[in-house]
Amino acid sequence: MSFRDIANIAGSAMNAQSVRLNTVASNLANADTAASSEAEAYRARKPVFAAVFERNAGDEALAGAKVQVLDVVQSTEPVRESYEPDNPLANAEGVVFYPNVNSVAEMTDMMAASRAFETNVEVMSRIKSMQTALLRLGEE
Repeated sequence: MSFRDIANIAGSAMNAQSVRLNTVASNLANADTAASSEAEAYRARKPVFAAVFERNAGDEALAGAKVQVLDVVQSTEPVRESYEPDNPLANAEGVVFYPNVNSVAEMTDMMAASRAFETNVEVMSRIKSMQTALLRLGEE
């Protein structure tokens, strides 16, 4: 596997984690937004990833697997209902609808995505240092 293959894999993983962090940020930003109906309520979003396997040209060995973001889907969990007759967004029954965002789960997901991103940054850094060391070998 070449340095380029490793860099492409790490780069695709960094891109995927960026999408994951953006969806977490969107979910947390909308965690407490109220709506007057279930249809208008914000629903948590989650990215869907897939591993894309690649083969070297004319070779049976795998060159590696990149990460591809297939889609960002909405959660199917029900939204929260709260009886708040004094809320201006309350419907005729006095019910206000809140998103199905679990803040604790989102923070946990954010920490995992952040660490995965950092790991891939470290991979890129090590590739650079290995390439530099390889060039220094040629100088001597």
